[in-house]
Amino acid sequence: MELTGTILRGREFDAVEGRIVVGDGGRIEAIEEESVESSNIIVPAFVNAHTHIGDSIAKEAGRGLTLEELVAPPDGLKHRLLRGADRAELVDAMRTSLRFMHQSGTAAHLDFREGDVPGIEMLREAAEGLEIDALAFARGSIEAMEAGDGFGASGANDATFDRDREATREAEKPFGIHAGEVDASDIDPALDLEPEFLVHVVHPEQRHLERIADQQVPVVVCPRSNLVTDVGLSPYSELAERTTLALGTDNVMLNSPSMFREMAVLSKISELSAPEILRMATINGAEIAGLEYGLLEAGYEARMLVLDGDSANLAGVRDPVRAVVRRAGVDDVANVVLSPSA
Repeated sequence: MELTGTILRGREFDAVEGRIVVGDGGRIEAIEEESVESSNIIVPAFVNAHTHIGDSIAKEAGRGLTLEELVAPPDGLKHRLLRGADRAELVDAMRTSLRFMHQSGTAAHLDFREGDVPGIEMLREAAEGLEIDALAFARGSIEAMEAGDGFGASGANDATFDRDREATREAEKPFGIHAGEVDASDIDPALDLEPEFLVHVVHPEQRHLERIADQQVPVVVCPRSNLVTDVGLSPYSELAERTTLALGTDNVMLNSPSMFREMAVLSKISELSAPEILRMATINGAEIAGLEYGLLEAGYEARMLVLDGDSANLAGVRDPVRAVVRRAGVDDVANVVLSPSA
């Protein structure tokens, strides 16, 4: 398979006119620079590094509620709605969100999965037959972690996760945990668990920033969610100076799982550059999850998003990286290549 256009190659997303050659095994064999007629813009597919898609049944519920009233276990609005929904309704709603993620160029998402082992099974069922890697970061029990792809802890103030952490380490799976979303009180105990990544980190103090740097713990930030719940915004530049940042859309009840929208918002509320933000939406999330894509280079799996450079929105663009981050949307998508070897 070959694709032609302007290719955003490598970690710096150098705009190269030419073609991508994909081998029978679904990996990029070569990127060849040459003059082509195509106006397409070829981008690595997105990796959404933090989602909760179980609450797809409750989009835009809970106006005016605090974060705790919305999502705190066990009796936040989200959890009450999940308990009241039947299994088929939950699976169907998650499948709808997964289809949207595929249409908007997301190759994988890291879902903090409620519902113990049955919750893992529901996500597996929802993703069956779809060209997206739905990675289940379980909670509820060690058995759920063993059935899933890792452990996704709610926060160190909610429970003691020492046993879960040790079991996850023994299983050689990643352990992620929410930290510093409402205040700083749960950041140190979260870091004590030596997680593979933290989520949110809105309220770090200087000592937390130093610990994050010393431990080299990546951080997944979710700016639109933090805006909706009014908890504040992460110190993006300070974190980026110290560790790897990735990007997530968080709860579907609060925001669409659109990486286009997440990037656009972050580009307007932070001083991070367009290439930094695009890395957060692609290769950084892929590396946290141990995936072999998120980058357009020879040897990587060919998971790609093709944008129509002649669309009404993108025609005339001078800086394709800024355009992808700040301007592009699902209506500009010409093709999504997630199973090139099929």
